[in-house]
Amino acid sequence: MADLQSPIPLVEDLVKQAVISFKGKFGCEPTTAACAPGRVNLIGEHTDYNDGFVFPMALPLVTVIVGKKTESQQCRVLTLTEGVDDPNYVEFPVPSETSPLAPGTPKWANYVKGVVANYKGGSLPGFDCVIVSSVPVGGGVSSSAAIEVGTYTFLDQLTGSENGISKNEKALACQKAEHVFAGAPCGIMDQFISIMGETNHALLIDCRSLDCRLVPLKDPNVVILVTNSNVKHNIEASEYSTRRAQCENGAKVMGLTSLRDANEKQLEEHKSNLDDVTYRRARHVIGEIKRTEEAANALENNNYKLFGELMVQSHNSLRDDFEVSCTELDQLVEAAMEVEGVYGSRMTGGGFGGCTVTLLKRDAVPAALQHIKKRYSGTPTFYVCAASQAAHGLTL
Repeated sequence: MADLQSPIPLVEDLVKQAVISFKGKFGCEPTTAACAPGRVNLIGEHTDYNDGFVFPMALPLVTVIVGKKTESQQCRVLTLTEGVDDPNYVEFPVPSETSPLAPGTPKWANYVKGVVANYKGGSLPGFDCVIVSSVPVGGGVSSSAAIEVGTYTFLDQLTGSENGISKNEKALACQKAEHVFAGAPCGIMDQFISIMGETNHALLIDCRSLDCRLVPLKDPNVVILVTNSNVKHNIEASEYSTRRAQCENGAKVMGLTSLRDANEKQLEEHKSNLDDVTYRRARHVIGEIKRTEEAANALENNNYKLFGELMVQSHNSLRDDFEVSCTELDQLVEAAMEVEGVYGSRMTGGGFGGCTVTLLKRDAVPAALQHIKKRYSGTPTFYVCAASQAAHGLTL
């Protein structure tokens, strides 16, 4: 039953598709190309904006951009990505001090505009480009960071930039694009893993210091299953802001800069000063930060049993204390955990739909896909993944 899984398009095939569309739209051959991956967060949810730890890996699902510089002062962008708002083609001027860019419609273009506006690699020319992506939009696997980091990497290729901008600075520029142009107050995880991920490694990120540690994930007998619920409840954006405010309030009541500095003992000491909801939000974050560090150490020691147990604890906490799961995600996790050879499963991403992530034995994949599909009330999409490489330029 392994054919239940969705085939992951090859980068080469995405490039071919983009090149054909580029020639059709702009009447010439592209000269420059780049790609950037989406990500799945193995554990460490809603900890990033609390200065905690996150533990993502880069996916083989990527955004590809092909294009070429032009003599005009215009940026002309066509996207072939499914699930974005119309129109799928935009034009905007290269920004200057006197004519800065501003966000607008369509919404997908704001991710591109924001990166162009915050690019640090030197003087930008006008350009034409085509974007195509295998990262599902709204799936909780960071299609937004893939287009941001993909755009930044494309601009580096376009300008031949060798001016010493660090990976950290590039990631922060992409994060700023999402904050200012897309209006999403995201943490740093998505941009960091898209820029810094490595094949066969997950990345433990300290969201306070921005220090990163690569952790091997290369056992050929163990794989990651990403299951897209294919549902998205439209309350995520407002609920995200609410959760963030609740966490900030919890830290303030405890006299702390952020929940990163709190422990369970301190939380219990301040319980009488916190309303029940804020208490539970803080309990999730404090526990999740601790779980994430433990999980990275477990993976480093190939202790998949412990890693899986921590994944399930994470999901239960996200469901009960942070209240960002939903019926569909709970169904997927419960079904996965009923299969022999599955170590652990949890929701991943902001919540209210999107994907689950499951750690399991490779030979358990067929049974897992069959059982989850049978038990789930909706229509899931499965991706069996290995940790993949970060954003990079492509040769056409």
